[in-house]
Amino acid sequence: MKVIILAGGNGTRLWPLSRNGYPKQFIKLQEDKLSLFQETFIRSLMITDITNIYVVTNINYKFLVMGEIEELGYNFNEVNILVEPEGKNTLPAIYVGVHEIEKQGHDSVVVVPSDHMIVNSKDFAEIIKASEKLTKEFLITFGIKPDYPNTGFGYISPGDKKEHGFTVKEFKEKPDYKTAVEYMELGYYWNSGIFMFNSKLFIDEVVIHAPMIFEAFKFSSNAQEAFTKIENSISIDYGIMEKSSRVAVIPVDIGWNDLGSFDSFYDVFEKDESNNILNKHNVLIDSTNNIIHTESSKLVATVGVDDLIIIDNRDALLICKKDQSQKVKEVVETLNSRKDIRTEYHVQDYRPWGHYKLLEEETNLFRIKRISVNQGKKVSYQLHHHRSEHWIVVKGMAKVTIDDEIRFVRPGESIFIKAGQKHSLENPGKQCLEIIEVQMGDYLKDDDIVRFDDAAY
Repeated sequence: MKVIILAGGNGTRLWPLSRNGYPKQFIKLQEDKLSLFQETFIRSLMITDITNIYVVTNINYKFLVMGEIEELGYNFNEVNILVEPEGKNTLPAIYVGVHEIEKQGHDSVVVVPSDHMIVNSKDFAEIIKASEKLTKEFLITFGIKPDYPNTGFGYISPGDKKEHGFTVKEFKEKPDYKTAVEYMELGYYWNSGIFMFNSKLFIDEVVIHAPMIFEAFKFSSNAQEAFTKIENSISIDYGIMEKSSRVAVIPVDIGWNDLGSFDSFYDVFEKDESNNILNKHNVLIDSTNNIIHTESSKLVATVGVDDLIIIDNRDALLICKKDQSQKVKEVVETLNSRKDIRTEYHVQDYRPWGHYKLLEEETNLFRIKRISVNQGKKVSYQLHHHRSEHWIVVKGMAKVTIDDEIRFVRPGESIFIKAGQKHSLENPGKQCLEIIEVQMGDYLKDDDIVRFDDAAY
């Protein structure tokens, strides 16, 4: 059995936590917890061996994927990270994975989003294994029994009984409130976006219902070329599931939540005695039914406030009423119209060699970063025309090359790189290397860089 993890999406409704450069599946939403992607990866290991897991993502998230798996302590084959050249919705993304799997022969395939929460992972794995025999006859989707009339989900109308599921009579688009109530009364299920099928049957149905996808991959040498031939974005629901006569729905009770907006946090995260969701270090006085998330150990104190969402990052603060959280996407749209990069990037950014966090900056004067380089990793040999850099080692051993001269810098020691000098940073030690970098100059943007080797950067 193979598993395809979809990890290329980004959500605008969870800004400023989720941004294009660092979306919700990679964020640790709770203190001392794993990210949604990491939980999805571990859940996949309950279903199959690590060699049978494929992650479909985009080039910007590839190294986030690698870093999150390494953090779990697993050695994952980079070949199993499949890059979709551009976002064209779920059907082309899934086909990237299926196309790769088919090179090894037909097999059962489970497709899971990486940004959903599943509380009962063991139950989920057991249901997947029990459903494999149905993949010989059906494309399977997993349905969630509604506990309230949600207008943000698609619905599934079940038909005839089939094993421990049903044939699908009809898929329904996101309804208004009155229609959602009717769907609940009729016994419809929420569409979870989790799928399972035999790879051959899936391809057969793609040939019938979405031949442009099949032909794009058949007559292309790689995914990059195939995606140029796919004119429009298309979801697996619209492209295949809603059109095929060979679809079954299996109801599951697995503690599922798509965490599509901040108010959904209230359904799944632990609350205090006043029904607040908060970081342990925050202080709430006479405050109830709030969701408060702060970056790191930053303190937020509230007095006499109710039903608020407060998301405090270093570079952005969101405050909204709980029942208005769906409108957060309008904030993102406004910022995008202003070309504000805070919809794209956090103050923390991940690279193939590790990550950095922006601590302080003053435009065209200085910028201070905390840089972490993973064991055995190297920042490429490079130079900057407009800025100098001062590196102070706080943890580990730094191997620093400046104009081909190598020096080793220990904790408490520092080194200075002048503008125009070629330099690189490497971690030759057994622990993570951490340095404080102080940049100084009249131009500090990241495009002032010239690289001289092909090392991952």
